[in-house]
Amino acid sequence: MGVVLVYDGDCGFCRRSLGWGRRLGVRVEAVPASAVDPGALGLTREQLAEAVWYVDEAGVRHRGHAAIARALRTSRWLPVRLAGRVLGSRPVSPLASRAYAWVATHRGRFPSWLG
Repeated sequence: MGVVLVYDGDCGFCRRSLGWGRRLGVRVEAVPASAVDPGALGLTREQLAEAVWYVDEAGVRHRGHAAIARALRTSRWLPVRLAGRVLGSRPVSPLASRAYAWVATHRGRFPSWLG
C-alpha cells in the first residue's frame, strides 16, 4: 500500500471533511478504516477508531492533526500546501493537536449539516 489517509468512514463529519479536502486539491488515497487491515499499517482497530491516520510510502505513521497537515501538503494548490506546513509546524502543532483532539471527541455532536 502506498501513501494512504485512513479515516472513519462511518463519521459524517469525517466524510464531509474529506470532501472539503478534495475541493482544496488534496491528492491522497483516502480509505475508510473499516476497509483496511490495521496490522498491515502497524496500527490497531482502536487506533484507527481514535483518529485519522496518514501513512507515507516509507510506512511512517502520522496521527490526527499531523495526518491532516500531511494530507494538505499533497494539494495541487500552493496556498493549501503552505497551510499544511503551518499546521504541522512546531509553533502551531501543540494548539492544533488539542483542537484536533476536541473535534475528534465531539464529532458525533456536530450539527447534521456538517455530516
